[in-house]
Amino acid sequence: MERLEVQTESGFYPILAAEGALALPAVRRELRERLADRDCFVITDDTVGPLYLAPLVRVVKEVGARSCATTAFPAGEASKTLATLGDLCRRAVENGLDRQALFIALGGGVVGDLTGFAAATYMRGVAYIQVPTTLLAMVDSSVGGKTAVDLPEGKNLVGAFHQPELVLAQLNWLRTLPPRQVRCGVAEVIKYGVILDPEFFAYLEASMPELLVLDATVCRQVVLQSCRLKAQVVAQDENESKGIREILNFGHTFGHAVEALGGYSTVTHGEAVAVGMLMAAGLSERLGLAPEGTAARLEALIRAAGLPVRAQPPGATPDAILEGMSRDKKVKHGQLRLVLVRDIGVAQVVECNDRELLLEVIGRYCGQP
Repeated sequence: MERLEVQTESGFYPILAAEGALALPAVRRELRERLADRDCFVITDDTVGPLYLAPLVRVVKEVGARSCATTAFPAGEASKTLATLGDLCRRAVENGLDRQALFIALGGGVVGDLTGFAAATYMRGVAYIQVPTTLLAMVDSSVGGKTAVDLPEGKNLVGAFHQPELVLAQLNWLRTLPPRQVRCGVAEVIKYGVILDPEFFAYLEASMPELLVLDATVCRQVVLQSCRLKAQVVAQDENESKGIREILNFGHTFGHAVEALGGYSTVTHGEAVAVGMLMAAGLSERLGLAPEGTAARLEALIRAAGLPVRAQPPGATPDAILEGMSRDKKVKHGQLRLVLVRDIGVAQVVECNDRELLLEVIGRYCGQP
């Protein structure tokens, strides 16, 4: 078992990753330390629940939890709303959970975001742990304490920073994912190489075929390095108050607008981020920040991952995407702030409000390739 540590200003927590993690004595010890004599509340969705809820509940009881309530909501981004948040909190009340309860997120990014936000707000805050079941959740959304729900006007507009007590990744669960969901997670993996680690980017270029079929050795390396890179950034800037953590949003300002235009249903988060990263890389070149060929190299890797290189949801015009970007959380005093790159492995935040230039770059990555 691999054990990474995340140290933030508000506290410390481990990331545990292994094949068959729940059966390992070391994992059981970590769980017993946090779950024994506590009332637990496992939150999942109706896709993950039939696969993994029963074995997780069994382990929760075996390590000494006092009780274990469960609930499941409809899978998908469409459930990431204030209405679902309210339903989860009401279920917690119905089960008699107090401020000493511990919430457990079992699922992908939507489950993790909702469970974390529910934990951050229920009775002004309870503890929670993340048990991610998708590649995207294992490498990104389960680590760092960002929790949120969407509004019709945009993605993740209502939320809180609330760090988990533990992140537990059972790597063999990834093999039940549909290929599209694997590729969705690969987009976030690519992001880490682009903004932080050129050697990791080169590793992905060499290992993409193995990653897509979830080769155990490659998958383990990718999950661990992605978590390691994110943990380093989160440790320096837990709440994005110093501007350091913003680089983790590379491709997301463009991508969230594309995702919203697809109604959070026709385009996955990873697909939207893939296109958003290309828009950001293209803009980096046009502004003279990145050397020529940076966007082309990134596009080659995104194509190798089977991810889209153009925004194609109905209505995804350059004007509509730019309008959606204006509601991004990184907008400051009306100024659009974007994560761009100076080279593979080096990112920075730049203000850019040249509407014509933005429309030109966005237009390159819209429609059919």
